[in-house]
Amino acid sequence: MLRLTPPQHQRIMQASSFDVCYGGAEANVAVSLSQFGHEAAFISKVPDNSLGDAVIGTLQKYGVDCRHVRRGNGRLGIYFLENGASVRPSSVIYDRKDSLITHMTPDEAELDLALCGADLLHISGITPVLSREVGELALAAVKKAKELGLTVSFDLNYRKTGHAAAELLLKALAGESRYGHIQIESDFYE
Repeated sequence: MLRLTPPQHQRIMQASSFDVCYGGAEANVAVSLSQFGHEAAFISKVPDNSLGDAVIGTLQKYGVDCRHVRRGNGRLGIYFLENGASVRPSSVIYDRKDSLITHMTPDEAELDLALCGADLLHISGITPVLSREVGELALAAVKKAKELGLTVSFDLNYRKTGHAAAELLLKALAGESRYGHIQIESDFYE
């Protein structure tokens, strides 16, 4: 994802420019693991344009293997972060609808190849609820990881603003990942 943040704790309506950062829940975990000396790879889909190049370049700069990042015609998910100041809390506005990752399928991800030789699969609860397709991809990835004997790390990263279908998918993912692996149940956010 592309994060756009007004500089110096400004509100979006005050900003005439934005600081740019590329990341997201799963990408941030991959970067962290790589920085701790582990081999880390990323499975995703980004635009076949300079924004996609920037995402891949940023991840590679931190040592993340991007061989399994697919390219396509479409858009990159974006979110706007207003950093809090004093008593004003931070706020986030998401713009991810119809981004390329929301249409990625298990076949396109080539999970056999992407997970071959891995020790761990990390899934966030945010991405799988964006669409039926990426939800199916997440379930297929967890099942394939279990079939290959990988440890599954699942961060619910739950948002109360989700909908009933999202909650059912999260329960299914939690059920698939419950077999003795790592499950992170972070605080519930609005």
